[in-house]
Amino acid sequence: MKVLITGGAGYIGSTIASACADEGITPVILDNFATGRREYLGHRAAYQGDIADGALLDQIFTEHPDLYAVIHCAALSTVPESTANPILYYRENLAATISLTEYLLRNGCRRLLFASSAAVYGTTATTVTETDRLNPASPYARTKASCEAFLKDTSAATGLAVIAMRYANPIGTDPLLRTGLQVDRPTHLLGRLISAAEDGAPFTLTGTDWPTRDGSGLRDFIHVWDLATAHVRALRSFDTVTADAPFRALNISSGAGTTVRELAHAFQSATRQTVDLKEAPARPGDVAGFTMDNALAARLLGWSPRLTVTEAIHHAMEWRPVRARLLM
Repeated sequence: MKVLITGGAGYIGSTIASACADEGITPVILDNFATGRREYLGHRAAYQGDIADGALLDQIFTEHPDLYAVIHCAALSTVPESTANPILYYRENLAATISLTEYLLRNGCRRLLFASSAAVYGTTATTVTETDRLNPASPYARTKASCEAFLKDTSAATGLAVIAMRYANPIGTDPLLRTGLQVDRPTHLLGRLISAAEDGAPFTLTGTDWPTRDGSGLRDFIHVWDLATAHVRALRSFDTVTADAPFRALNISSGAGTTVRELAHAFQSATRQTVDLKEAPARPGDVAGFTMDNALAARLLGWSPRLTVTEAIHHAMEWRPVRARLLM
């Protein structure tokens, strides 16, 4: 089996590529390298360019006529940036996905795994399932929800089969340390904890009176390797999963929530480093958070997450010196 991975030189895409290769699935990479890293490619077939470049897509399918499916990870994903520049996000995420889909169809591709996001749910429930109403709360989230709507309509009209993988919050790295987060100072919660520990600075815990078990925000973290293996299982069972529903949304999550305070304590326990927690009021836009029910993915894919938050912390810390050497 051979698959095309858009954004396959990025953090998540490259991890999926490694998981595929480990299972005998040959990844072909398409990336514009705006954030992706050439160091992550290894000896894989790779193309530099835009997913909205029809001539390039035609070339890829001509040179790889045996492509079984496309995993579409290429996207912009920073919420504050999307709020400041929604035109950029709608062009790069939605408009480009529309163009990509058109080119896939004209090349006879009928299977698409779409990297969606938990952000499509907004803040409507404590635990969300795939049947809950979508309520995206940022331009970024709305581009993902809009892509899903477009792909659902297109699947009904064209025979394109789509599995939308709604990601929880990925953390950690490839356990074999082949790839990981590219940036030196990640802005997600675990990245900020690592930076605080390295700088000897306090970690600011914003919001301490949410309706959660300890008052801090609730998040559903998934080890990025578990997320990657879910794609392998989806590829193996694609036709069965979409037989009765050409568009299928699946929560790819741990199924368990971790509060921000619990993550901070887990980090200190795993690393044996002390980080001072500085409590502060919630910021505008902060939310209590939610967990994602992953029972449907477990049933349809025969998949379940295997790695813990503590293991993700260990892998993230092990990646730091590797990243420094690899991307210097």
